[in-house]
Formats: sequence, C-alpha cells, structure tokens
Amino acid sequence: MLGRLSLAAIPYDNPILVSTFAVVALLGIVIIGAALYFGKLGYIWREWLTTVDHKKIGVMYIILGLVMLFRGFMDGAMMRTQQLLADGPNSPGYLGAQHGYLPPYHFDQIYTAHGTLMLFFAATPLVAGLGNLIVPLQIGARDMAFPYLNATSLWLTVSGAALCMISLFVGEFSNATWVGLMPFSEMPTNPGVGVDYWMWAFQLSSIGTTFNAINMIATIVKMRAPGMRWFRMPVYCWSSLTTNIIGLSIFPVVTVALTMLGIDRYFGTHFFTAGYGGNFMLYVNLFWIWGHPEVYFLMLPAFGLFSEIVPTFSNKALFGYPTMVAASFSIGGIGWVVWAHHFFTMGMGPELNGYFSAATMLVGIPTGVKAFNWLFTMYRGRITYATPMLWALIGLVLLLIGGLTGMMLSASVFDYTVHNSLFVVAHFHCMVLVIGAALFAGVTYWWPKVFGFKLDERNGQMYFWTFVLASLLVFVPLFYLGFAGVTRRLDYIYNPALKPLLWVSEGGIGMYFVSLFYFGKMLYVSLRDQIPAQADAWGTGRTLEWLTHTPVPFYNFAVTPQINARDELAWRKAKGVEGVQPTHYVPIHLPSNTAVPVIIGALATVFGFAMTWRIWWLSIASLLAIIIVVIIRSFDKNEGYVLSAEDIAKMENQVALASIIAEQPKRPALAQVEAH
Repeated sequence: MLGRLSLAAIPYDNPILVSTFAVVALLGIVIIGAALYFGKLGYIWREWLTTVDHKKIGVMYIILGLVMLFRGFMDGAMMRTQQLLADGPNSPGYLGAQHGYLPPYHFDQIYTAHGTLMLFFAATPLVAGLGNLIVPLQIGARDMAFPYLNATSLWLTVSGAALCMISLFVGEFSNATWVGLMPFSEMPTNPGVGVDYWMWAFQLSSIGTTFNAINMIATIVKMRAPGMRWFRMPVYCWSSLTTNIIGLSIFPVVTVALTMLGIDRYFGTHFFTAGYGGNFMLYVNLFWIWGHPEVYFLMLPAFGLFSEIVPTFSNKALFGYPTMVAASFSIGGIGWVVWAHHFFTMGMGPELNGYFSAATMLVGIPTGVKAFNWLFTMYRGRITYATPMLWALIGLVLLLIGGLTGMMLSASVFDYTVHNSLFVVAHFHCMVLVIGAALFAGVTYWWPKVFGFKLDERNGQMYFWTFVLASLLVFVPLFYLGFAGVTRRLDYIYNPALKPLLWVSEGGIGMYFVSLFYFGKMLYVSLRDQIPAQADAWGTGRTLEWLTHTPVPFYNFAVTPQINARDELAWRKAKGVEGVQPTHYVPIHLPSNTAVPVIIGALATVFGFAMTWRIWWLSIASLLAIIIVVIIRSFDKNEGYVLSAEDIAKMENQVALASIIAEQPKRPALAQVEAH
C-alpha cells in the first residue's frame, strides 16, 4: 500500500535534519498561529491562495523565490563549512563523518540541492515574479492574457519546491548533481528515491515555467495599450519577451529528457545506459541544449531590469534603445548554439571545439553593447545613488568579472586547465550574482509601487554593502583555489596549505549572515514605518507603471491609457499633463478568483510524492483527480465580474480600498459580460 515508503525513510537519527525539522515546524506553528490569532486564514485563502491577480501571483512567486534562496544559501554555507573543517588528512570528524561533519553521501545531496534550488526554485521564481508584477503594468494591460493559467503556473512551481522540501524529512534528495549526471541518475547505479524527488520536482516546475512563458508572450503580443507600438515598449518588456521565447523553446527539451529518464527508471529501458544500446551523451546533450539557454533565460530579465533602473536614477532616457532590443534577441539566438562548450574535455575534436569556442565568444558582442549603452546612459546624467542604483552598478561590475572569466573559459585550451575546478564555480557564481543583484534592484525599485511605501534606505544600503563584501570574500578565493587544482564537489580538501583561502571564504559566509540581519531589519523598519510613497515613487520614473496610483490598484488602470511615446511618463511630464485625471469612468471586466489552480498544485505534489515512492494507487488516484478537476473547471460558466463605474470612482478617491492587501467584497459572477 505504501510502496517503498516506511518509517526507515525518516532520518530521525540525523541531528542536522532533526534540528532543521524542528525549526521548520516551529516557524509553521508561528505562522499558522498568527493567522488564527488575527483571524486572517479566510483572508489568505480568498485574497491570495485563490487569486488570479497578476500582482499577487508575482508577490507569491517572489516570496517562494526568497524562501528557496535562503534554503539554497544554507546548503552553500554547509558546503563551505564542511570544506573548511575537512582540510587535510589529519582533520577531525564530527557527527559520524571521517572528516568534517558531513558524510560524503550527505554532502552529495547538499550540493545537488544547492544547485537545484538556486536555479529552479529561487532565481526562476524571482524572475517570473517580477515579470508577472511589472510587464502588464508597463504595457497598460489589466492582467495577464490567461489569468487562470498564470495561477496554475505558480502552483505547479510551488509543487516542485514542496517536493524538494519534503525530501529533507522523508527519504533523501538526489546525489547525482543538479545536472543529473549519467550514469549516476540511472536506476542500477542509484536505486534510491533521491533522483526521483529531483526528477519530479524539476518536471513539475518546468511545466509551470512553460505555461508562464506561453502566458507572457501572449500578454506582450496581444494586450498592449492603444498606441503602444512595438518600439514604444520598455526594454524590460523586450527582455521578458525574448526570455520567454527562450523558455518556450527550451523547457520542452528538458521535459523530454526527464521523461526518458523516468521511463528508464520506472520501466527498465536504457535510453542513457552505455552497454545496453543507450548513450549517456544523449542525455548530456539534451540537458545542456536546455541548460545553457537557461542561463540567458535568467540573464536577459536581469539586463532588462538594469535598463529600467539605470535611466531612472540617471534622470536620462536609455541610450541606444534599438541596439538594446537587437542585442536581447542576438543573445537569445546565440544562446542556442553554444551548449557544447561544456564538452571541451570530452573528445569532440578540434573542429567542434573551435566552433563552440567561437560561438561562445560571440555572446560577448551583444552583451558588450548593452554594457556600453548603460555606461553612456549614465554619462553626464544626474545620478542618484539610491539602493536600486547601487545594486545595478555592482551588477555591472560582476558582469565584467563574470564576462571576462567566461571569455577565458570559452577558449578550449584554457578550459582544459581549469575544467570542473572551483574556477568554473567562481565564474558561474559571478554570473548568478549578476542575476541576484538585478533581482534585488528590481524588488527594491518596484516595492513602493506594489505596497505603497519604500523599503528603508539606510538598512537597505547596509544590506547591499555587507552582501557585496560577503560575495567578494566567498568567491574570489575560489578563483585561486581553482588555479591550485581544487575540483568542485569535494567534501574533503586534500591539501592543508589551502586552509587560509578556505578561512577567507568561510568569513564571507559569516558576512552573508550579517547581510541577512540587515535584510530582515530593512523589512521590519519598512513595515513598521510605512512612509507613503508618491505615484512616481523615485521622482524620476519614465515608464507607464509609475503613472498609476501607489500602491497600484487591483484593476491597474482606472481608464486604459493612450500611449504617446516610448517613455510615456517622461513625455507626459514634459507636456505637463502627468497629473490629468479622467472625467468619467466605464465599467471594468475582471476575472473571478478560483481555487482550481491551488488544488491542481496540491494534487500534483501528491502525484510527485506517490510516484517517487512507487505508491501506485495514490499516483493513479491523484492523476485522475487532476484530470477530473480540469474537466469540471472546463464546465465552469463563471466569466468574471464587472467593477462598476461608481466603485472605480470611489476607489480612485481612496486608493487603499483597491490595494492588493485590501480585502475586497464578494462580487457576483456574470454569465455573460462585455469586456471594456
């Protein structure tokens, strides 16, 4: 009845996991207790868990990303601490480990979880969250093209993240790296449930991301406000369009690869098993055909964020708008033809090595165009060094470091020297930190637009400086360790002479905890004070989202705006009409909330868990339940509701009534309605 699941699957003898479970359980009790004490459970269900509002979905994506970012960071901290303690043959062992405090099998799970969580469940939800929040506002839309599908995308991503968290306390996680290296992911060499947890978490989140890509493309193509021609769109919208075209084309590839891996593991086929007619290089090619465009899937939104923030805080129009658009599409196209630079040491031959080396270097051209355009935008600008601008500037510095080391690695002769070393890890983390800096900049930049007040500037800047110092301390030593020949994924460092560099890196981990303190303090002070922000919260906004109220109403715009220029708000300021209000309103058609997406997400979690443990009856029951729920939904005649002109006028006079944190009255659904 329970497949492979038994009490032995619960790691009650592991003090690290037991203490982690105690902390998680305590936090859960505190959150649920607070919701009960303040009577907010109904509000959370009605206004958040069942919402189809793109802004609330964006906020929940960001919350998910931040939670998983913290979990992934803790895994990284455990790895760095293990390597510090397990340095040299005479290093002591703790908690049953021969050296350090983590046995090799546990260490393997931690680095696999670290990569999986940071890329799939931290960076990707944060990118999707900001896209959900901002793109409809920047193009003058009421919502995403498919609000119901948008919510389903979120909850499928949450489902995958939930499986990763469950694996902490029931069973184990994969030890085959975040890439799922062959043959380590095949059933004969890895019969445990860890690979299955990883596979189903990855599969569910990739389906959710594919849905989100479809939705974002349809929204940008079909829902732009009147007058917003293609070359009046903000660069962030162009970046979102490019990145979601990439997502729509690459995530089905990894879905196929994971499906083939699942067939191997569940039905005994051998797509990837050498010696049985299979070829593990087939998996590696499929994975990296997805995996390297995925880097640009995350990087292009970061570039789009810089392109919004730099002009705002330079008080100038973005330099080279057409070339920025062309560069985005160039990066997206070139990203498809560079995947085999991961195989320089695998015997491809000089012809293929030369081609993929040149193709990889080619990415530097459009990336350099963007970097110079940002610099030219700042040239002779009236720069304000607010927290979002600081994040953007450090992102440019990290892009320089990561880009130059990437050019070094693109030369196959150099790659032979440092392949699979900590030099590669340091380079990759520099690029990921570019994404992180852009995301922190974006969250800080648009926070007042969503919630009506700015994040505390003093603690925000302390968070920034401590985070930057921590990043330098952690990753600069890794470049040196890579040159010293230290390979990645080592639970035991063989050479005691490397300990000073390990201590520096560990000091950076300690500084990250200091930055976390300032991050928490920034949120606390901001929520405590809640100093109201203006519609144009920074005073130098240029794009359409800063034209609407702060906080933005759930209906976005009382009247659909007419677009006159690329920087619409800047154009209206120049004409002196930014404060003009409509003289009358017309009813607005909006979609109703629905519980179907969150139910599908819950059932998908049950399905993934049941498949992981081979509980066949539960797998079949949960899959059938998903199908039945979708069929029932298809017969739902709820076509949304109409917000009357009187309600709009009332909310426009008192914006707090329409904010995303305000509880809205129940409005009757319509059988037939004409959208406005």
